[in-house]
Amino acid sequence: MSEPADPPFRERYGRWAVVAGASEGIGAVYARAMAERGLDLVLLARRREPLERLAADLRADTGVQVRVVPVDLSEPDAAATVFAATAGLEVGMLMYCAGADPNYAPLLSGPVESALALVRRNCAAPLTLCHHFAGDMARRGRGALVVLTSVTGLYGAPNMVAYSATKAFDLVMTEALWAELRGHGVDVLALVLGTTDTPALRRALTERGLLDPEDTTPVAGAVTAEEVVAEAIANLSNGPTWFVGDQIREFARRLALRTRSEAVGVLARHSDSVVAGSE
Repeated sequence: MSEPADPPFRERYGRWAVVAGASEGIGAVYARAMAERGLDLVLLARRREPLERLAADLRADTGVQVRVVPVDLSEPDAAATVFAATAGLEVGMLMYCAGADPNYAPLLSGPVESALALVRRNCAAPLTLCHHFAGDMARRGRGALVVLTSVTGLYGAPNMVAYSATKAFDLVMTEALWAELRGHGVDVLALVLGTTDTPALRRALTERGLLDPEDTTPVAGAVTAEEVVAEAIANLSNGPTWFVGDQIREFARRLALRTRSEAVGVLARHSDSVVAGSE
């Protein structure tokens, strides 16, 4: 006898998906994947123009409803803006992938405000949004939370003090939410990324003189946004944590064999080859 098929995506999770960081890269690819599975969308990002372009394409290609919400998730009133835009919607999917750090610089090289903005965007915002949407998901007995974190959040590394610390927060927060919600029908997944070929990474490499802006060939050693999204969807129910790509899974395994001090030393010695902002 064959196994019963999984229920349709919209039936399994709910009608609406909120995607934070949807203007490009992984967020845009994830939004398209949700639209192709019949979910209506609320797209969040700072820049209105790329959100509007994506929304128009998704409406034309899939027929789903799309709401565009330009919002800076590092601002104190960001959550209130999102809550107002989603009032009355049955949100069954939250994908949080905002929060890249393009600076890759020592903490003391600039004002602390830039670091605090990362804390608000990478810690306060996802915590607040997860708290808001997960309550209704748990009451309905279905839904999913996906939070992108980074291998840089496993251990401290130079030139990404605030970024790696916020990604450590995201990782532990999401794992703990998985433990609390696993009996309520809500899938929770912390998606751990290494180097990912996205527009943010390409801008960072270009600014450091490591990539010709006209070069469109794949970034060596990086996974693609499409690969990230495919692994995320395939492992929604395999939380709490999923490392994306064979290379990063092996890297994390090897670091785990060392003491924390040894692992931090390894990252310090190889810091010149690490670029933050790979989301």
